[in-house]
Amino acid sequence: MHLAAHFPGVNNTTVWADPRSGSQIDFSSFEHLARTAERGSFDFFFLAEGLRLREHNGRIHDLDVLGRPESLTVLAALAAVTDRLGLAATVNATFNEPYELARRLATLDHLSEGRAAWNVVTSFDAFTGENFRRGGYLDRADRYTRAAEFVATARELWDTWTPDGTPRPFAHRGQHFAIEGEFTVPRSPQGHPVVIQAGDSPDGREFAASTADIVFTRHGTLESGRAFYADVKARLAKYGREPDQLKIMPGVTFVLGDSDAEAQERAAEIRRRQVSPQNALLALEQVWGRDLSAYDPDGPLPGIDPDPGSSLVQGRVRHGDPLAVAARWRALSEEKGLSIRQTVIETTGRQSFIGSPRTVAEQLTEFVAADAADGFILVPHLTPGGLDDFVDRVVPLLQERGVFRSEYGGPTLRSHLGLAEPVWKG
Repeated sequence: MHLAAHFPGVNNTTVWADPRSGSQIDFSSFEHLARTAERGSFDFFFLAEGLRLREHNGRIHDLDVLGRPESLTVLAALAAVTDRLGLAATVNATFNEPYELARRLATLDHLSEGRAAWNVVTSFDAFTGENFRRGGYLDRADRYTRAAEFVATARELWDTWTPDGTPRPFAHRGQHFAIEGEFTVPRSPQGHPVVIQAGDSPDGREFAASTADIVFTRHGTLESGRAFYADVKARLAKYGREPDQLKIMPGVTFVLGDSDAEAQERAAEIRRRQVSPQNALLALEQVWGRDLSAYDPDGPLPGIDPDPGSSLVQGRVRHGDPLAVAARWRALSEEKGLSIRQTVIETTGRQSFIGSPRTVAEQLTEFVAADAADGFILVPHLTPGGLDDFVDRVVPLLQERGVFRSEYGGPTLRSHLGLAEPVWKG
């Protein structure tokens, strides 16, 4: 089983009202979570990133306004206070250039002695692109073709230095990039940093199968996890890859208690705190695309239909067809007699694993044994101490079962993941 720790940078899960909740920009927060993950022998620390604060009806509404520092800078600092933990940065392939980003990632891999990873994300929205010189707009159909060429170009650059330390010139001509010159950073300890990918569309799955070492997915139930796992793993053969060359790791949440009943009570309270009456209406507006501020969050869902073309919410992805989502929510609300707030609590961001430490250890083990995942990226609801109980109470049980390492077996992230160093293609 592989485990990673997620430090939220774009999220709606953190319970900021909890007195134990800390800063999302003070280095001490990053250090605490990273040291906890390393104490638990986790594979890597995963840092999310957002390039613009989200807006709702023309005003900033973002649950991370305490700050979103630049990912690679934070990880470079963490390299100095950790020894074995992998360091994964989310960096956008739409708003960066291959030469510059390849240098930064190779540098991190050197500074950390082989622990760097890159979570490749894409963007097509002009709202985020307004922060960038060229406007950043990219047709939806082009975002994965650019990302695929971006990663391939970065790998060409990493391979321009021979394993014995000799630099060679490069020249790349493609649809999105035409560059040539000499790369400044010698081949790094891993050969190439580990590549993570998070897209779930058919194009995203194909990109993952052809390119990624890890898939970060949101399929957190056993049934959907098994379907996703089987689909993506089946795509590998056409690229000459074996199933164990791609690790599938869903992002999951957890709630622990001394008993299963106590954990369920805690989980319900956490969801109530995550979805305040105001946030329930805002979550509803993200689906409906309409101003619903006049509605009572403790009352029924709106009778009007969503506006599929709405720009009320900026910077958030609207998952699925709004009309279809609204229909499912109405059916659930009518079946169970749920209010707006109760419906949002029921349908959004529920905890993946709830129970005593032993129950959660059993659930995690079952997922991996059933080919629903190769491991998990844990998303705590508290920053930065939300992982402490898991490391202290669940990890020892996983180790006792023999499904998780008791100590690191090698120095690099690739060694943690059981991935071979890429063959040099100079």
